[in-house]
Amino acid sequence: MQFKRYAKIKTGLQTFDMVPLVDVIFLLVMFYVLTTAFTFFPDIDVELPKTITSDAVQEENFVVTITSENVIYWRNKIVSIKDLQVQLSQLSKNNSPILIKSDRRASVGRIVDVWDLCRAMGIERINIATNREQ
Repeated sequence: MQFKRYAKIKTGLQTFDMVPLVDVIFLLVMFYVLTTAFTFFPDIDVELPKTITSDAVQEENFVVTITSENVIYWRNKIVSIKDLQVQLSQLSKNNSPILIKSDRRASVGRIVDVWDLCRAMGIERINIATNREQ
């Protein structure tokens, strides 16, 4: 009895393996998601009031930010008036200038509270941030 021989020569890639491709795409998507999740925005969103007569401040200031909800931020962290008093007492020794960045919808009372606190701590150089009107 004689059997037929099938001479089949295998050349090239007969199947395409999708698993490594899916792994690479999954890793790229995970890298993108994780890197965008850890992106921090350093500033607090504040819409500054507009003025015609504003001057540019040339020196480095410590910034106190007041949002439209009257929340006070010191170095991008929420603080109360009492906490701000402790922080400003340390700055008063160096006579460092303070820049108050307040939203245009912030309460004038809250701005005056911060201004008065700075003056009570002995800080004499206090500026208010504005945008120049075009």
